[in-house]
This record gives sequence, C-alpha cells and structure tokens, in this order.
Amino acid sequence: MVHDRFISIGDLSRRTGVAVSAIRFYEEKRLLTSLRSSGNQRRFLRSDIRRVSFILIAQKLGLALAQIERELAELPQGRTPTLADWERISRSMRESIDARIALLELTRRKLDECIGCGCLSLTKCRLYNAEDAAGAQGPGPRFVLG
Repeated sequence: MVHDRFISIGDLSRRTGVAVSAIRFYEEKRLLTSLRSSGNQRRFLRSDIRRVSFILIAQKLGLALAQIERELAELPQGRTPTLADWERISRSMRESIDARIALLELTRRKLDECIGCGCLSLTKCRLYNAEDAAGAQGPGPRFVLG
C-alpha cells in the first residue's frame, strides 16, 4: 500500500468538512469505497476528496441521493476523475438542473406577482381556491404551477 495515496477517514472528514458519520453513510450507500489497513482502519483514496466534494455540490443543487449515486457509479475507482469524466456527468445532469432552474424561476415570478398584486382580496387572489375550483384541473397548486 502506498501510504501517500491513501488517507484516513478523519483526514477525509477534515479535508471536506463532512462529518465522519456522513462519510460512513456515503460508504454504506456505495458513493465511496474504502480499503482496510492491516489494523482494520478505513483508508480512502485521495481522489475521494473530489468525490465527496461532488456529493456536497450535488446535494446543494438539490439533486437526489439516488441520482448522485448513479452518476458516481460511472466514475472510475482508483484514479482521479478526468475533465472528460466530469464533462460527461455534467451533460448527464444538465436536464435535471435545467428543470430545477425553470421551476425556481417560475416560483420567483409567481411570488413576485403575488406580492406585487396587493389585491388583499380573497375574491381576486389567484391562490385562493374558492369551492375547490382548481380541483377539476388536477392535483397540486394548479393556479400557481399550471
């Protein structure tokens, strides 16, 4: 085992700012893979710092753990991901990210409309659903997202 190629779980935690318990959880979910030292201690590849960073960024973007897991399963184990690896993941995740951006922009517009309306009237308000008029249009907030 080349020691400078591997780091302990504590070092991975310090380098990424992620709790040791979260790293164990990521390992349980197969987002990370550790090796065991002769003393049965977890050892991670230095490249796992980037994997954990990717997990953190993807979670901040609101991506589901299952999607993160799918993407990471395509990354190579045992070497630092290349630019081509990251570009492939970026292309793969772009549709999901674009959909989230569109939903956030719509939410912002609707919020601005509601605040800017100033109607203060339940008879004019687009959010007020008198006698469940929107129920026939389907589930969810039809007046806002429809």
